[in-house]
Amino acid sequence: MASSQLIMDTPTLLEQLARRAFDFFWKEAHPDTGFVKDRANNAERDTFDVCSIASSGFALASLPIAVRRRWITNSQAIRRAEQMMESHLQLENQHGWLYHFIHWETGKRQWQCEISSIDTGLFIMGALFAAQALEDKELMKRVNQFYERMDFQWMLTDGGGKPQEKTLGHGWKPENGFLKNRWNEYSEHMFLYLLALGSPSHTLPADCWEAWKRPHARYKNFELLLGGPLFIHQMSHAYLDFRARRDRLGYHYGVSSRNATLAQQAFCAEHASQFKTYAEGIWGLTACDGPDGYRAYGAPGWVEHDGTIAPTASITSIIFTPEESQRAIQAIYDRHQKRLWGRYGFGNAFNVDRDWWDKEVIGIDLGMMLLALENHRSGMVWEFTEQIPAIKRGLQKAGFRTVEEDLSRAPLLLKG
Repeated sequence: MASSQLIMDTPTLLEQLARRAFDFFWKEAHPDTGFVKDRANNAERDTFDVCSIASSGFALASLPIAVRRRWITNSQAIRRAEQMMESHLQLENQHGWLYHFIHWETGKRQWQCEISSIDTGLFIMGALFAAQALEDKELMKRVNQFYERMDFQWMLTDGGGKPQEKTLGHGWKPENGFLKNRWNEYSEHMFLYLLALGSPSHTLPADCWEAWKRPHARYKNFELLLGGPLFIHQMSHAYLDFRARRDRLGYHYGVSSRNATLAQQAFCAEHASQFKTYAEGIWGLTACDGPDGYRAYGAPGWVEHDGTIAPTASITSIIFTPEESQRAIQAIYDRHQKRLWGRYGFGNAFNVDRDWWDKEVIGIDLGMMLLALENHRSGMVWEFTEQIPAIKRGLQKAGFRTVEEDLSRAPLLLKG
């Protein structure tokens, strides 16, 4: 991708990662619809034509960041956001929920995919943040129109078929109805439940927050929830600052995510003699491309790895482990930029042992990374997200309270 080695210090590298991630969302949007591609080639223009609604959500979230960093003007951001909201409001939906993948020009369903709860949630989360930060009344009106039609009760009860159910379903397909899987165990879904608890039109009862399981995992001296791919510990935190909060059950999700990151670093270091990719403190196991296709890499707890690393995973954890994340991403750049660096930053993943270097990038991974980088720099995303009335209601219904705990001193994951 890059023809020669370019020296870049860490602050410059972070700035370039953020700017190039925004470039993806700005340049890979269809000019007429604003739908944003799920992925793109990192070296040259491509013919990909599938949009991810989650990617479009992160594209909306990227706009206020770009305005703050003076990459675009406020009026440019509002025009793009209004275009995107208008297009998404016209998409085929079920009770306000959208298909996961659509054609980036026509908006038609792709790959026989599902109506997706988590991906629709990521879209409206980005839209709510954008409207709050850009402070435009017409944009907020469109965003609220979209949010208010999302029927969380329908997704909770499988359309009324399970009236006693307390956990949200993953989605629905026209061919066979509701999917069997549910958001019933700790995962990336916390923001979705907060959106549901705070919904202005289809709110869920407060006890839905307690309904999903929180399995504990332990690795060396680190206690965490579940383990596995880093994205499950990052996605909700990209929008919401859990570092000084516990919910009414006593859980500190900031502690869990920090411990998950540190545990994974230790895991990769322990296996560095087995996989060359993990050399010199490089880590970052998450769902990403791999030499044999897309896989949910992760450790510890839920373990799956083959030496494949996603650079966005280590840098997104900068909100939990700033020093460790910056060291890892600098090491990746210094060792591998010649094969991995491109127009949108690092390729999605790489595997030194297999001599495999991803030529593509994925929108949702760039989105989480961009938001984390801005939170590391200014806390902007956290600041505006917590001003959203629905989020305030959701946090209150989940019983979150502020606590004074130093994360560097290993506070307890669970405290009564």
